[in-house]
Order: sequence, then structure tokens, then C-alpha cells
Amino acid sequence: MKVLAAMSGGVDSAVAAARAVEAGHDVTGVHLALSAKPGTLRTGARGCCTIEDAHDARRAADLMGIPFYVWDFAERFTEEVVEDFVAEYAAGRTPNPCLRCNERIKFEALLDKAIALGFDAVCTGHYARLAVVDGRPELRRSADLGKDQSYVLASLTADQLAHAMFPLGDTTKELVREEAAARGLSVAKKPDSHDICFIPDGDTQKFLAGRMETKPGLLIDDETGAVLGRHAGVHEFTVGQRKGLGIDGPAPDGRPRYVLALEPVSGNVRVGSVEKLAVTGIAASNPIAHVELDGPVECVAQVRAHGGTAPAVAELVDGMLRVQLREPLKGVAPGQAVAIYREDAAGDVVLASATIDATS
Repeated sequence: MKVLAAMSGGVDSAVAAARAVEAGHDVTGVHLALSAKPGTLRTGARGCCTIEDAHDARRAADLMGIPFYVWDFAERFTEEVVEDFVAEYAAGRTPNPCLRCNERIKFEALLDKAIALGFDAVCTGHYARLAVVDGRPELRRSADLGKDQSYVLASLTADQLAHAMFPLGDTTKELVREEAAARGLSVAKKPDSHDICFIPDGDTQKFLAGRMETKPGLLIDDETGAVLGRHAGVHEFTVGQRKGLGIDGPAPDGRPRYVLALEPVSGNVRVGSVEKLAVTGIAASNPIAHVELDGPVECVAQVRAHGGTAPAVAELVDGMLRVQLREPLKGVAPGQAVAIYREDAAGDVVLASATIDATS
């Protein structure tokens, strides 16, 4: 096939591209410039959008002997990922920018351009497995469960998955680094990117405060209605947060308090005991179903990229994915995604994904 390999400058995407070349595909490498003002060096940065990352990707492509380009997606990334991230926080929700980037940049904007240019597939270094069952693509967890990224890919459509390649789905991170070293790739020992790539210093509160209208509010005890403190804005909090709440004094029972809900209209943050964080019901909108969901289905639900899983029963009702958890989960917030899986001897299969609107 004619394959476009998305190369971030990291070890995973480099090895994925090398495997595609080795498999006999006609591969072209491309690095996505996602920042209008990328840092010159990676030092001090925690993401994958520096000029040094672009150079690392080019060196890897040169070693493989494949064509390489840098495509400027900074404006699209700002609109679709960064501005969405800020808007979601302003609405009191908890977004997942990595999921949004995969959905709207790598497998919408990039894939659309790739198909228009005559490519058959986009290859990435994600840890997930793809199979074709009854003519439809089937997304499964990676063999390396510790690195599995099927959760952040679960919002992709069947058509997008039909044009995707994940060559690392059957391996582990440790083996990928060993393979990179054996291939002579200079990124073999390069640290992984982490946190949010467009917030290189990791200070999310500072980033949001400079981009959204902040509204001071109160910290309210959910049980008694008592005012426990004041804050500068709901952007400083996430559901499930315990530390850094700024509560004036201990609760009447002396126990820690956690963020239970954000109220952007009033500016108030409701806090309470850890028991009140327990969620057993999820209502999620904009579902992407990978299989026909006719009636309730036994499954495993996942609400965070790593962890946050529980057995559940899920059903599509009036355009909403409704999930009843058999075991409660904590720290589940509107704006996050819920993905549901069918447990399978060959590896868990993604059944559907949707955006959480409400919990109970």
C-alpha cells in the first residue's frame, strides 16, 4: 500500500514507520507542525511539538530512505484542540485533548489530506491492534496493556479505522526501544512525551487563566451547604481533586474533601466526602458504535486513558450511550470519554465510545 507515516519525532512513530517500510509498503514520512511558536529545543518541554522533534523525525526518515515532509497544521490544531480544551473547561467539563487530537487532527485532517493525495493508509505509533471481521475494522487493546491506547482511539469511525495502521499493537514499549536501537535510530532512548503537548511547562491552571474569563466563586460543602472557602475560578479544579482546594478549615467530621462538581454559571465548586465521588450510572452523547448494539450488552467500561475500568451493562437509548456500572468508579467527570469493551480471549474489543454528559 501507499502509506503516510505520521512521525512525531519519538521512538514509537519511528519504529512504526520502519515496520511499515519493512513490510513492503511505499512509505512517506510526515511531521505535523502543531504549534505556531514551537520551542527550539525539547529541553524543559513535555510535549512533542518542538523544532528538535521535527529534526528527530527527519533523521529517522533519512535513515529509512523514505521521503519526508513537514505539514503545518498549527491553525487547525489551535481551533480543534486548544480552543476546544479551553471552551470545555469554561463550561465546567473535563476534556481529553489527546483523544480530540487523534479524532480531529491525525484521523480527520491528516487522513483526509492523505486520501486526497492518493495514500491508502495513515500509519502511527499508537499501541492498539486492528483486525478485519466480517468486512469491518475491529479495534482491540494492545498486547502491552500498560501502554494500550485503544481508549483514545475509540472515537474514530469505521471508515477512519479502515485507513489506519498501528504496527506496534502486538509488541511492548521495552521491545520497541530495543528494536529502535537495533535499527540504529537515534531516538531509541528518547524520553516519552507526556501531559499536554501545548502546555510545555505542565501548568494547566496558568494556561487556562490566560485564555478564559475567570470568575471567582465559593467552595460549598455538598452535604451542609456551608461555605468552606473561596477560589479564583472553576478552571483551577477537576472532579475528584483532593489537594490544593484552599479550604479554610477542616470539615466538621475532620475527613478530607474532594471536588464533586463544578458550576461555571454560579462559579461555585461543590466538595464532599470520597464516598460521594462514587458513580454507577453514565449518560454519554455523540456515540460512535463499532458494532451493532441491539439492546443491553455486557461489557467493561473505561473512563480514563489508563485505568478507571469496571464491568458494566451498556445500551444505546435515544441517541445516548447509557452505561450502568456493576462496580462504582470515582472521579468520573462530564467531558471525559467512556469507551466500552467486550472481553475476548484474543484481546478486549472496542464496542463503542461516547462523551460523558452526566453521571449518577
